[in-house]
Amino acid sequence: MVTIKEIAEMAQVSRSTVSRVLNDSGYVSEEAREKVEKVIEETGYVPSQYAKSLRTKKTKVIGVILPTIQTETPSRIVTGLGKELEKHGYQILLANTNHNKEKELEYLDLLQVRQVDGIVLIATNTAPELIKKIREIPIPVVMIGQEAEDVMYVSYNDYDAARALTSLFIQKGHTKIGFIGVDESDKAVGILRKQGYYDEMQANGLPVEKNWVQKAVFNIDSGYDAMKKIHTSASDLPTAVFAVTDRLAIGAMSYLKQEGLRIPDDVAVAGIGASEISQYIHPKLTTIDYQNEKAGEEAAKQLLSCIHSKKVKDKIILDYRLIEKDSV
Repeated sequence: MVTIKEIAEMAQVSRSTVSRVLNDSGYVSEEAREKVEKVIEETGYVPSQYAKSLRTKKTKVIGVILPTIQTETPSRIVTGLGKELEKHGYQILLANTNHNKEKELEYLDLLQVRQVDGIVLIATNTAPELIKKIREIPIPVVMIGQEAEDVMYVSYNDYDAARALTSLFIQKGHTKIGFIGVDESDKAVGILRKQGYYDEMQANGLPVEKNWVQKAVFNIDSGYDAMKKIHTSASDLPTAVFAVTDRLAIGAMSYLKQEGLRIPDDVAVAGIGASEISQYIHPKLTTIDYQNEKAGEEAAKQLLSCIHSKKVKDKIILDYRLIEKDSV
């Protein structure tokens, strides 16, 4: 196997020049770089990642903690992360928590032991113990989907998006609007989207019956069950229902169809997520696009800037796009 010394001799440059080309660090003249790259290409030289990590103290690996591998949002985020990190020679190490909050803490410790250069956490909560650990970790951590003080994050405009969806229902003439949410431990989805709904209803002088608001978990079956509770317990059935995720909205639509109710003629439905399936169900689902792939790209840029000691924009809030389809 060819060595760096041999590459230097063949390219007629110093070993340090070869090293700077391989590590993409320090100044190298264009002529010298071309010589080195030509020899590397001709010899098929592949540097040992282990040896390189010993020299640079970098593993070129980023840990990614995600809540599930079964929904599109984490998948799209990881796609964005991968695209940006690959440009800079980084690899991704995935850790799936299955919505177990204790696992988030465990993986933060485990990924440090694995000596990753940074961590991206697709967060589902902002519990004090989680935020405390993120702040104490000696490597860069970027959180996606939640906001916290003294933590780098990429988040979405959940509150305004929820108001926009609620406003759309009102513009269509609906005054009785139901809501399917999730646990408040998830600040972004459980609190901000719910608050947006309530504030828009109040701003338009519209009442909210207690039984119109139901809590679910992140799956289609739970959306079905929540819609059933609204239908069977409310004294007056809403003519529209806002679900905080597409999967919950699809579950709600399934129940309504089973009961012989027409969408949107009898009950209009909307969700958040712009999932692929939302455009293939009937009727097509009105939803919010959060640009998840862009969120991954922005988080990767934040992390890389921090790793390379460059100026970092530590708080990024992405805008949303309302996609109006046939369900409203």
